Amino acid sequence: MSYKTIIVHMDAGKRRRQRLDLAFTLAEKYDAHLIGLFGVEPLQVPAAPEAAPMLIEHMEKLRRQASEAAAQEFRDKMRKEQYSGKSEWRATLSDGLAALQFHAKYADLVVAGQPDPDGDGVPGWFAHELVMSIGRPVLYVPFAGRFDDCGKRVLIPWNASREAARAVKDGVPFLQKAAAAEVVTFDPEKVFHDDAALPDPDIGAYLARHDAKVTVTAQPTAGIDVGSAILSRAADNEADLIVMGAYSHSRIRELVLGGATRALFKSMTVPTLMSH
Repeated sequence: MSYKTIIVHMDAGKRRRQRLDLAFTLAEKYDAHLIGLFGVEPLQVPAAPEAAPMLIEHMEKLRRQASEAAAQEFRDKMRKEQYSGKSEWRATLSDGLAALQFHAKYADLVVAGQPDPDGDGVPGWFAHELVMSIGRPVLYVPFAGRFDDCGKRVLIPWNASREAARAVKDGVPFLQKAAAAEVVTFDPEKVFHDDAALPDPDIGAYLARHDAKVTVTAQPTAGIDVGSAILSRAADNEADLIVMGAYSHSRIRELVLGGATRALFKSMTVPTLMSH
């Protein structure tokens, strides 16, 4: 298993170049075809009907300019790296999420951005909806910091959910190349009812058969939320990639009670591969 087609989402935000650089590194590492796709949220029609035509025309002009600038960045990068023959550019000016949902059907991995609280790039709902709807793993790149590569040291929060199992399978190409990977179950007594299964031996065996250098551990959260525990463990282990399931609980429950997915979207410190 490998990533042979990678899509990098390009938008009108300042961080798109960081995503492009990381996506190219991964494409080169896995000998993958790289697709740059420009897309933003659908246009919102102004409430005042008399102003709508002029405002829409102005917003469409800005989108065209942003798309052209992103295309130039992508093509310049591919030309510089002599990767033009294994890359291509696509763009939409209408509905970027719908475009990603369509084109991701023919890709192994999508590289996108963490929601930026300053409003740079696409709105926050875009990132949340992306992983829920495309049926492919999404590698989210933090809005702060620079990440020229990732996957040398991997942290896998494991709760034996369908989403976590999907993320582990989707992350196998990273895990096979990682120098070290740790599977950690937080508050395992809430996950497994049989104490003999702590830590979970099957997930370690599964990954070892894929030639992953993996250890399996358990950790109490000591009163902090799981999202904060994941980030703390990643920092302690100097992890440069987190692989996790997205929204193992319903989104309504996570909206009300919080949740690891929402915490990572809010406070992501390293690239994070999510699957649903």
